[in-house]
Amino acid sequence: MSLTASQKWLATINALYIAGFAIYYLSIRNYEFLWYVLVTSAIIGLILLTLPRTKFDNLILGGLSLWGLMHMAGGGVRLGGQVLYKLPILHLFGSGESLVLKFDQLVHFFGFAVATLVFYHLLRPYLSTTINWRVLFPLIVLGGMGLGAFNEMIEFAAVVMLDQTGVGGYWNTSLDLVFNFIGALAAAVVINYRYRYARTSADLRGQQSFGSQ
Repeated sequence: MSLTASQKWLATINALYIAGFAIYYLSIRNYEFLWYVLVTSAIIGLILLTLPRTKFDNLILGGLSLWGLMHMAGGGVRLGGQVLYKLPILHLFGSGESLVLKFDQLVHFFGFAVATLVFYHLLRPYLSTTINWRVLFPLIVLGGMGLGAFNEMIEFAAVVMLDQTGVGGYWNTSLDLVFNFIGALAAAVVINYRYRYARTSADLRGQQSFGSQ
């Protein structure tokens, strides 16, 4: 499998931070995030193996790489005596577990915006040029939310298998789902302006070229 220069750089960065955090979490016996290291490694491996077919662009690959790094850092890097995931970024409302906005919620927003881009990219080859975008956009958002729900199942698996986790309770899970939804909405805006119009322009050029033959 041949990779472009930018893909090689991203693969190297991912390998380095995955290895670094694996060693760190093993040294402090944080088995919850060792579980996430395994899941993240499996996802990265799957992306590399299927890249010749999926042809993810650099926006998606870079977003996935940054999301993985944010997730790995969230459970181990400490600021002000607490892990990044619990760090308040902006006090909009709430307190304790219901506080908004925390680093954890920012990661969910960003991560599932990227996941929604992935969902659209995989769906894109099967879309006709006459697709009704008013119907498609809600389905894309729901697809991103579905991936977010699957992520919560992975976190629940950690709760079931391990004695102690930092997953949090009902408020945390509900806010995660809300920020997954907001991230999916943001991705729909990006899709509209970055991918939809680019595809429409390319289709029009193709039609004009065909008509001139």
